[in-house]
Amino acid sequence: MKIEKLNQLYEGKAKKVFETNDPELLIVDYKDDATAFNGLKKGTIESKGIINNKVSNYLMKMLEQHGIPTHLVEEISDRETIVKRVSIVPLEVIVRNIAAGSLSKRLGLPEGTKLKSTVLEFCYKDDALGDPMVNDYHIYAMGLATKEELATISDYALKINQILADFLKEANIELIDFKLEFGRKDGSILLADEPTGNLDSTTSKEVLHMFKDLNRQQGITVILVTHDPKIAAFTDRAINMADGLICEGISDMLSKDDV
Repeated sequence: MKIEKLNQLYEGKAKKVFETNDPELLIVDYKDDATAFNGLKKGTIESKGIINNKVSNYLMKMLEQHGIPTHLVEEISDRETIVKRVSIVPLEVIVRNIAAGSLSKRLGLPEGTKLKSTVLEFCYKDDALGDPMVNDYHIYAMGLATKEELATISDYALKINQILADFLKEANIELIDFKLEFGRKDGSILLADEPTGNLDSTTSKEVLHMFKDLNRQQGITVILVTHDPKIAAFTDRAINMADGLICEGISDMLSKDDV
């Protein structure tokens, strides 16, 4: 059966969600909208939705290969993806490896402090309340999730953190923090929002080639910030900076075959 887009169910900060002719499936359409400060500041970034769709689906597939169940079914266009219809757990899961942002402000930790262990934080998803932080007692008392569900969510979040940290390390990127959302489907918990394994160099090259294809086929400019000269050598133009000043380019220092 061909899946057809029907009525819009929901519009959020980054995407629209549509019903389909299959009651078990939805279509997610990623937007170019950009927000900050919990939606108080808004703007538009051209082709942001395309990049969100491509990168999110790549990561979802990678996580599934490492045993993390997700809502992903099929990417059907540059901006659209078919996903499983789930009941979203009204919790935003924040995974922190290094002190930054609100954590630094709340606990007086200097920005960039490496935490002795990974921190999980939970926020109750309610825009009107500003997504307040809650603990497990609040979660059980409000009926947001059962003890078993919260244990599964926590376990998945820590596993996802390790998989993504290992993956990004290949590109010389340190994973500071990120947010996750989960859903219920047929009595099971699965990852149900874009996340931003211990992969080999081949997989890291695939991500770089994906960015290259977006540039070549869609005309999208991709800006990479890296300390790894091999990653810089992959780009069409590399600019070297030191102490906030632009130095000479480094593209001619390395061969793209080294990437």
